[in-house]
Amino acid sequence: MSDEQQRPGTTHFGYQQVPLQDKARKVAEVFHSVADKYDLMNDLMSLGVHRLWKRYAIELSGVRRNQQVLDLAGGTGDLAARFARMVGPQGKVVLSDINGSMLNKGRARLVDAGVVGNIEFVQADAQCLPFPDNHFDCITIAFGLRNVTDKAAALGSMLRVLKPGGRALVLEFSKPTVPVIAPLYDLYSFKVLPLLGKWVAGDEASYRYLAESIRVHPDQETLKAMMADAGFERCDYFNLSGGIVAVHRGYKL
Repeated sequence: MSDEQQRPGTTHFGYQQVPLQDKARKVAEVFHSVADKYDLMNDLMSLGVHRLWKRYAIELSGVRRNQQVLDLAGGTGDLAARFARMVGPQGKVVLSDINGSMLNKGRARLVDAGVVGNIEFVQADAQCLPFPDNHFDCITIAFGLRNVTDKAAALGSMLRVLKPGGRALVLEFSKPTVPVIAPLYDLYSFKVLPLLGKWVAGDEASYRYLAESIRVHPDQETLKAMMADAGFERCDYFNLSGGIVAVHRGYKL
């Protein structure tokens, strides 16, 4: 179902239409449920390739020493840990997630790894970020934008807290660009993925939602246009794995 087909006052929760005010709660329930098995399921679902996707996004970020980085929907801290090493002791990384269970997992994981000296943990909604204007050199959101109720509001909030000259990167599932991939991807998403969720995480419904949420997320060109509409300049994107995933990038000039 496209955005144009939504009833007024509703939004997508997977293939369902739900009241706008209910989506955040329903998404929170999904991630409270999957938090304990989140890292293991990421490795199983992508056969470990998610690590390469994240590494590519980090390389595109251009983050340097002493900079300020915001990692939104940062989950268990994959990107934040890398950024913390890149910015050094005089820089700062804010690992932020709207979901307390995911944020606690990220904090525990990074504390165990000894990566905490220049990291701050903030539970926050991407749609209304609690940070000053023109504050961060780089903002990333990896596999989180599709779960946001008002994506335009989130992009606008990201732009507000980004410094002039700074850049935002959105790593997200997208639309396959290689025709032969699409039917295989659908088969995997709707048959294999929910079964993995059932067997490994004990939660088939949450992983069915995740598959559906990918299908209703804006495609590459639509998201690029949304970033431009929010005020980002020089917007572009990079397809990975035949378009299954894309990294979008925009600058604040």
